[in-house]
Amino acid sequence: MSQTTVVHGEKISLLRVLGPAHVWALGVGIVLVGEYMGWNFAVGKGGAIAALIACWVAGLLYTCVAMIDSEVTSTVAAAGGQYAQAKHIVGPLMAFNVGLYLVFAYTMLEAANAITLGYLVQTVGQMAGFAEAHDKPFIVLSIMFLAWLNYRGVYATLTVNLVLTATAFIAVVVLFACVKPWSNELLNHRELLTGLPYGWLGVIASLHFGLWYYLGIEGTCQAAEEVRSPARSLPLGTMTGIITLLIAATMTWYLCTGLMPWEYLGQATTPLFDAARLTDSMSLMVLLFVGTMFSTLASANGCINDASRAWFSMGRDRYLPTWFGAVHPKNRTPFRSIVFLVPVALVFAYFAPLDQVITFSILSGLLGYTYMSIQVIMFRKKWPLDTIKRGYIHPFHPLPAIVLLAICSTTYFAVFLGYGTQLVAMMIFFVVASLWFHFHRYKYVRRGDQFTMQWPRPVGY
Repeated sequence: MSQTTVVHGEKISLLRVLGPAHVWALGVGIVLVGEYMGWNFAVGKGGAIAALIACWVAGLLYTCVAMIDSEVTSTVAAAGGQYAQAKHIVGPLMAFNVGLYLVFAYTMLEAANAITLGYLVQTVGQMAGFAEAHDKPFIVLSIMFLAWLNYRGVYATLTVNLVLTATAFIAVVVLFACVKPWSNELLNHRELLTGLPYGWLGVIASLHFGLWYYLGIEGTCQAAEEVRSPARSLPLGTMTGIITLLIAATMTWYLCTGLMPWEYLGQATTPLFDAARLTDSMSLMVLLFVGTMFSTLASANGCINDASRAWFSMGRDRYLPTWFGAVHPKNRTPFRSIVFLVPVALVFAYFAPLDQVITFSILSGLLGYTYMSIQVIMFRKKWPLDTIKRGYIHPFHPLPAIVLLAICSTTYFAVFLGYGTQLVAMMIFFVVASLWFHFHRYKYVRRGDQFTMQWPRPVGY
């Protein structure tokens, strides 16, 4: 395996060692945990049918996200993903906010993974007769271990993710096959499926957690500076990732709604593991226990990778103190950013309820998707197709951007229906952070040093 290093001036940079499989493992690894937990809260919001509608509508949203990301990121191949894109296309204030969206979305998702892992270990321990089993030590240990793994190097980190993600996906497929969906031997959709208990308002409300099926697939952009061939690897890894997740999400909904009443499913912590328990098969229980553990570990692992890259990029560009922009001289990782974000994840994982943590992650992601729909229109307008070389050109422009903006707007209303206080609190936080950046931090930013892309002057400038 060849390892090449890109050096800007005399600074140590990140290694370009990743291929399409690593990009797939990063994107799907972060998101696949959404099939193992969290998506089912959409069932509680509007019933099983509403959750399926939310699944497919959210799938459309993330297909638009994947298409837009594949074009822009294969052209702006820099660490920080959407943050780097905003820096080049929109401006510093938007870039600062997008960087915060990314860090919060991934750090909250990491905390949700740790909560689920701790709950699962505690549940299995109590089933095995260890009444004193507690989730808190496992929450701390999982975050600390994965932070150490990320500290050591990106290639090992995402190779581990590839193995964990593939195993977790296979577990879903095996469970789906074992419940014999072609027969009514185990599944009982006829009696368990209801209509829309809360009407179409419940369908809209369920969109909130429908995003959890796919939240994080845009994290493939964070590897842009560490892949060997961005123009090939990023679109291929991202688009195959969204296809994988669409298949896994539909299978998960089908088997869970055929085994559990929607009233229980809507508040379960580990729905796929519960589905395996209902089959009375010890082998399936063990497999789904392993699958749930692997999916949470892979997701938390990818989240640490993505959040630290966004934070590192902001430090390197002086949007944050430059201390965060350091690269480890041996491991070539953004080690200070990795270490700094560990206690943030631990605080939320230790003290916040799962649904609240998931909501904070979804809201941060939603703000980022809203920006993306505007950004790609600006990108095409400033740099038309014949002015710069793109690694991938997404079709039907501007339709994906319009669809993305429309679904995002509807989902804000869905979040407001159940978590209006959290929505307002996050908006206030980002307004305050923007004021801090504008009046204090912006004076340290060196705009001329940020533009690493050799592009012509934008049209109209």
